[in-house]
Amino acid sequence: MSSRDLLHDPCWQGKDLGQPLPDATHAVSMTLPRWQDVIAYEEKDPACRKALQTIYPRFGLHPLLQELSVQMAVDGLTAWPFSTEAAARAAQAHCQRQEPDGHTRLTRDETLVALHTDASTSPHAKAFWQHTGLGASSRQAAVALGRESAPAPATAEAARTAVRQRLAAIHGIEAHRISLHPAGMAGLHAALSAIQSLKPNRPTLQLGFPYVDVLKQPQVVFHGGELLQGNNLEELKDALERRDPAAVIVELPSNPLLRCVDLPAVAEMAHRHGIPVIADDTIGTGLNLRALPHVDLIFTSLTKSFAGRGDVMAGSLLVSPHSPWSDQLLTAISPVAGLADGDAIALEEASRDVDQRVPQLDANALALAERLERHPAVARVQHPKDCAHFLALMRPDGGHGCLLSLELKQGEAKASRVYDALRVCKGPSLGTSFTLACPYTQLAHYDELGWAAECGVPSHLLRVSVGLEDPGELWERFRDALDA
Repeated sequence: MSSRDLLHDPCWQGKDLGQPLPDATHAVSMTLPRWQDVIAYEEKDPACRKALQTIYPRFGLHPLLQELSVQMAVDGLTAWPFSTEAAARAAQAHCQRQEPDGHTRLTRDETLVALHTDASTSPHAKAFWQHTGLGASSRQAAVALGRESAPAPATAEAARTAVRQRLAAIHGIEAHRISLHPAGMAGLHAALSAIQSLKPNRPTLQLGFPYVDVLKQPQVVFHGGELLQGNNLEELKDALERRDPAAVIVELPSNPLLRCVDLPAVAEMAHRHGIPVIADDTIGTGLNLRALPHVDLIFTSLTKSFAGRGDVMAGSLLVSPHSPWSDQLLTAISPVAGLADGDAIALEEASRDVDQRVPQLDANALALAERLERHPAVARVQHPKDCAHFLALMRPDGGHGCLLSLELKQGEAKASRVYDALRVCKGPSLGTSFTLACPYTQLAHYDELGWAAECGVPSHLLRVSVGLEDPGELWERFRDALDA
């Protein structure tokens, strides 16, 4: 793993711009150490982009995939590597729907399939890549380029079996109800595809301020998605009757406001209207929450707290045994791409300590949230401990997750100074064993900051994924930054 001890020697200064987090070939995050670096990244500043040694894999092509894309390119077209023909064809179909007059084609090498796009279809291929997470992984690219050896298929299958059994034990269900995917968003793609067997060609209904791609995937790739803010059950009833959505989608809790809907009430109302409920429990985790009695499908980004290392992309989809559509959904789930061999092995190794690591992350996040609330510079801390609906779903021995968000009394001017002075790793993603902070709204909603502010998510909000650092030492780093 990383040659740099990020718990004690974090990437936080200007000289660290672009460093992979962790210092590993397949890192899924990169260092954006100063507020100005975040803005430069969003503005696509060439100097900033050139400094990046990697990128979050759904937001762009990992360096190994960039190299492979160039190698696979034909006739001046852009190549997008996929692990299966089914995934590449799904991307091609999306491009053709969005740009019927555009040019696309597929080619295959020994291990991967490439979708080739012209200038008119490439933006749609990029959107599909980001929103679905179905692209080939950096480990697959490393094998295709001859940089790494292909894992033994039997070893990879044993790893996939172990991961499914580990997840099944967490949720208290049978392992055959769990499928593994290249990313959390790929798990959502499988869920939305399966839902078509129940309610074809219908939009979804998202409750609460969403993680950007949880909303964008239904809107852009499937049949539309409506966002309903708040937790008013009368408004929900009206929306269900007016839209007859394919499914209701909830986050447990939401990102970055860390709030839950009244899940039992929402599920009862949705089921009464014949509408399934899909939940994203990436932040809350199955270790902390009991959502299965209420929801029909749960998708999770295993990249985050389940793996904890920040160097493997993976996701899961779970079919609840309590769902009235359980058998039909199990039959309908047919992933267009599974979890690659190398990623399965890395995920199994990384998640062996999940039962011990996640409770410690949760405890450290709670301790930091309580200390931040008492600091005079802090206007508000968002943490699930303050959400009654989250607490109602918690297991008796559960925690609140590793995430918190904070707003400062002096707004963006103060937030930028605190961010620059904060001695923790800084970049996208969450759930890592090292603390990871970012100005979330700037990264996720840079082109729609006004809309986000109207939804209660200000441009200066700082999101913190709390790691395994000593809680006292971590607090000193935050206190020093706040006092700077």
